[in-house]
Amino acid sequence: MGILNVTPDSFSDGGQFASLEAAIARGIQLREQGADLVDVGGESTRPGAERVPVEEEQARVMPVIRELVAAGVAVSVDTMNAETAFAAAAAGASVINDVSGGLADAGMYRVVAETGLHYVAMHWRGSPPRGQSNPAGRPDPAAWAHAVDASELATYDDVVADVRNELKARLAEMIVWGISPAKVILDPGLGFAKTPEHNWQLLGHLSELATLGHPLLIGASRKKFLAPFAPEGAAQRDEATAVVSALAAEAGVWAVRVHDVPSTLGALGVWTAWQNGGRS
Repeated sequence: MGILNVTPDSFSDGGQFASLEAAIARGIQLREQGADLVDVGGESTRPGAERVPVEEEQARVMPVIRELVAAGVAVSVDTMNAETAFAAAAAGASVINDVSGGLADAGMYRVVAETGLHYVAMHWRGSPPRGQSNPAGRPDPAAWAHAVDASELATYDDVVADVRNELKARLAEMIVWGISPAKVILDPGLGFAKTPEHNWQLLGHLSELATLGHPLLIGASRKKFLAPFAPEGAAQRDEATAVVSALAAEAGVWAVRVHDVPSTLGALGVWTAWQNGGRS
């Protein structure tokens, strides 16, 4: 899954593809480089980012999605808003990628059920309404806010077990809304209200998350927990990302979400050759 941020403020490539022409060219380039799916997002989820009005989000992403679909590019929409997800589905998007896992917009599960698209539900304890004591519960969508590094939300008894159980609870609600289990992909939400130690624990125990019976998406690309391996900046973390991608493939994940397709594709090629060489 190739990342296409059509935002001015994303942590790694904010503003690079904010114009329609640049975004379309980048989406086609990602496909040509080997991305099976281009993930178009119009709202940054970097630490401290403010929520974007849904009208502005759609003004950013919808023209890009329409043009990429017309060019034969398989597109997913990276959104927490049900209205945007529905509009993207009507424009030909094939996947809804929701980093809130349905918590940010009470209408998201209805849209997923009605459109029948594949749905990526990510684990993220976003900020609850003031006074709410249970951050793992469903907050008021109007009060949902970005809290990637909020320490009060990154407290886990056992991060692998807690993430698994909270995703399981989301799955149960999806079924109530009529979403086909066969359409659901799960994402453990690396870096979202999680410390570097939490991220590594989740990556090291993907098999436990896989017991939920759903494909897994891993989004480690250029994230802060990879900084020790490339301290020069986010854009220098592609090699570390590629290694994570190969190890995630070894663990059997459905897809990896990356900024730089060629480096990850190279790592996956080496992994494939290794696998094929071991077959009798």
